[in-house]
Amino acid sequence: MSEAWPAGYGLRHFAELDSTNAEARRLAGAGAPAPLWIVADRQTQGRGRRGRIWEAPAGNLASTLLLRLKKPVAECAQLSFVAALAVADMVARYTPPTDVRVKWPNDVLVCGRKIAGILLESASNDGTRPDWLAVGIGINLATHPERTEFPATSLAALNCETPPARGALTVLARAWARWYDIWSEQGFEPVRDGWLVRAAGLGARIRARLGGGETSGVFEGIDGSGALLLREHPSRLRTISAGEVFF
Repeated sequence: MSEAWPAGYGLRHFAELDSTNAEARRLAGAGAPAPLWIVADRQTQGRGRRGRIWEAPAGNLASTLLLRLKKPVAECAQLSFVAALAVADMVARYTPPTDVRVKWPNDVLVCGRKIAGILLESASNDGTRPDWLAVGIGINLATHPERTEFPATSLAALNCETPPARGALTVLARAWARWYDIWSEQGFEPVRDGWLVRAAGLGARIRARLGGGETSGVFEGIDGSGALLLREHPSRLRTISAGEVFF
């Protein structure tokens, strides 16, 4: 039996889009109601973090959730962890749950390879509260890109059940609704705890690429804002709010 779509969430489906995040921006400007999921069978100009191209051919999931929140920007950034947990729960429906991990700040891995990416974008008139927030989520269901800096994979490459994109979106939307309600009602702490249970590289040495260079150390977790805690030296714990992690 197929799962029901979560109550209170709208859905708009497109055969093809340049980018689901770009469509979210257009719909937000046109006054579209939120929360609203946007999904495209094919995405031609998808973007990842730091302006990278995100490939989204037919058979994979290209989606964005448009939100309108009355919360400060810093709190809204916590939704990248909500999204990561929702994606991890969705992927764990089709592959052994113990193989699914989350990588700071907002990637989902299976067997150490990237299967999904998350990109948050927003706009604000006063710089304190976003007028709208787009949570872009791409998941490799049927195919994955080759020759990526961080190794990628897909459900098909893992010989797992490969659901149609619409079915995967329903599972994802329900998982999002569960974690979003937890965040809304209880704050970031239970989300942080859930994320740390799945955290890749926790307690191990990692390399962090920052805007001005690189550093390395032992990954000790994330703080109450979601920043990475890196033990560079026995006497020096560094807090990193933005960067990329490599193992």
